[in-house]
Amino acid sequence: MSYEVKRDFIGYGAHPPDPRWSGGARLAVNFVMNYEEGSEPSVQDGEGYTESGLTEGHALSQMGTGRDLAAEGMFEYGSRVGFWRLLRMFQERGLPLTIFGCALALERNPEAAAAIRESGFDVCCHGWRWIKHFELSEAEEREHIRRAVESLERTIGSRPLGWYCRYGPSVNTRRLVAEEGGFLYDSDSYADELPWWLTVEGKPHLVVPYSLTNNDGKFAGAVGTGDQWFSFIRDAFDTLYAEGAKTPKMMSVGLHMRLIGHPARAAGLAKLLDHIQKHEGVWVTRRIDIARHWMREHPYAGKGLNE
Repeated sequence: MSYEVKRDFIGYGAHPPDPRWSGGARLAVNFVMNYEEGSEPSVQDGEGYTESGLTEGHALSQMGTGRDLAAEGMFEYGSRVGFWRLLRMFQERGLPLTIFGCALALERNPEAAAAIRESGFDVCCHGWRWIKHFELSEAEEREHIRRAVESLERTIGSRPLGWYCRYGPSVNTRRLVAEEGGFLYDSDSYADELPWWLTVEGKPHLVVPYSLTNNDGKFAGAVGTGDQWFSFIRDAFDTLYAEGAKTPKMMSVGLHMRLIGHPARAAGLAKLLDHIQKHEGVWVTRRIDIARHWMREHPYAGKGLNE
């Protein structure tokens, strides 16, 4: 029987497994820099309008058709300036980072792609384009996944081992990712604070969940300043760190070059990084390392969670 997406309201329940993080850490933290600029919907790439998502321009002011040059510039800032600021912030502190890379975007900035290759950061495939996969036909989505893998192999030098769609996958995405092969995990879920196994098309499939809560997308809503964002994410870290004395979890923190890459917001990120580094028993790590750790410490047991 072909894989079918099913809802799961139970998960690990009251007794989540001990992840046995590296070094006995109380918390595993993964920072993600979303590299999307240059792959978003645009007039140049055939969509007939300019994307303004997660920029200074409110979504309601988005032009229905034609080029929005202001929004284009906001995206360009992310790859021209924000990327380099965030890269320096992590490298200066000796901290690892995961790149959610849209393949076409990285093709359009060879210098950034080269910096990622040299950094040691892992790249999780964020699609061929930063578009809504649930609007694609199955054939179109299959082709997008194939093109993304081939493109990242060229620009980064190795195939991506993880997958994450924009916002939400289609009902076909996970099956098509498994069909493509070569992926160790996907992050197309926000349902937990620990990874879990599924069975997809009769084969083991690992889900490493992501977060839109611990995310600089908050700057597009209720959070306005770097201090407010720092306070919000710090509280999440402090809570998970305290809980980790008994039930260790993982924490994903999502960053966007065109948002937190601006100086006023980057100041909040700097405070967060410095706050985290003051704590012992924290494993700040790449997403691929979390996936490999889970595969080693909690191997697939012949069925997925609650199957």
